[in-house]
Amino acid sequence: MKRFVIALLLVAFFGLGALASFFYFQHDSGHSPYEMMHKSHHGEAAMTEGHQGRGHQGGGHQHDEINMPGLQGKDTTEQEVTDLKKIFQSHQGIERQVVNLPNGIKTITEAKEEALREAIVTHVSMMVTRLQEGKNPQVMIQSPTLDALFDVYGEIETEIEVTDLGVAVIQTSSNPDVVKLLQTHAAEVSDMAQRGMAAVHERMMGGTR
Repeated sequence: MKRFVIALLLVAFFGLGALASFFYFQHDSGHSPYEMMHKSHHGEAAMTEGHQGRGHQGGGHQHDEINMPGLQGKDTTEQEVTDLKKIFQSHQGIERQVVNLPNGIKTITEAKEEALREAIVTHVSMMVTRLQEGKNPQVMIQSPTLDALFDVYGEIETEIEVTDLGVAVIQTSSNPDVVKLLQTHAAEVSDMAQRGMAAVHERMMGGTR
């Protein structure tokens, strides 16, 4: 197993980046950020005759799973957005384990497909770097839990190891409230890994599973 310094080399190779997070804006009334993002991401009209790609039509909406405008953030790089697209589009190939520790979490995220595995490793490495530097990417579909973690980034200790098929991360804190945030966010990411964009959309609508 390679240690944290290996992951930092990956960050230097692929460029600084972000997670994600996985991620939702809570629904609010009126012209909220959620409402504007929702219209951009899903579209308000039915699918047009010339539309190509994997659009999902239903209830007057369509999922734009090709362009995925909701993955853009304040200063996200092209590499970050590309990695997130790959992760969402190929989420069924992700194998993820989460162990809740008394003072944090241990997660293992892996994939057999090489391109998906590389996206996971660079995405996680970039996100660890962002968290250590307090650089919140503010991705449009990002979870409020992730925002809260960036507010307390100085209270989080992170270890990262590259595995044969992905990446293992241990994150701990002496603050019980931060521990709860870490565990909540880990569960959100696992839900995304299992259900993809449907999990994000459900949270944005204020639903529960």
